[in-house]
Amino acid sequence: MASSNFTVVFDACVLYPAVLRDFLMHLAISSLFRAKWTDDIHEEWINSLLSNRPDLTREKLEKTKRLMELAVPDALVDKSRYNSLIDGLSLPDDDDRHVLATAITTQAQLIVTFNVKDFPSKNLEKFQIEAIHPDEFVIQLLDLSEHVVVQALFRQQSLLKNPPVSIRDLIKMLEKSGLVRSAARLISIT
Repeated sequence: MASSNFTVVFDACVLYPAVLRDFLMHLAISSLFRAKWTDDIHEEWINSLLSNRPDLTREKLEKTKRLMELAVPDALVDKSRYNSLIDGLSLPDDDDRHVLATAITTQAQLIVTFNVKDFPSKNLEKFQIEAIHPDEFVIQLLDLSEHVVVQALFRQQSLLKNPPVSIRDLIKMLEKSGLVRSAARLISIT
């Protein structure tokens, strides 16, 4: 991983947990990488949240989506750029092909997903793309620029005011959302 020329596609599953989504957004506005996603990816995490969380509304989640677009203005990839690739791709679950097509179109090096097994390396290597768990992704970012990752964490924490959340509690929340190794490292350096 090198610079803002390094491109990653966020799969819907990593945008589902609010605390992780927010942390990834704070990381995405750094200069460490370029984040990409699509309306199809947005629809997946929004629909999953709506089906699992009756306390949320589409309107509230659409607002979150708009805020993501404002925070990372070049992240949204139009369907017309990747749609023609989908039918020619092979993955264990056909419904994941749009994510790979997005990665190919944007020349991404990584797909950040909890579902690494759904993106087997044998299906990705010819495109020079790797599927990576978000915990491993954050570890790599910490190795690249610990200071930038910690700044993103503190930015996120500073915006949590209702109720306020300590940095330690935020790290614990990230751990519960799947960033186990990253959380241990963040605890040791903050």
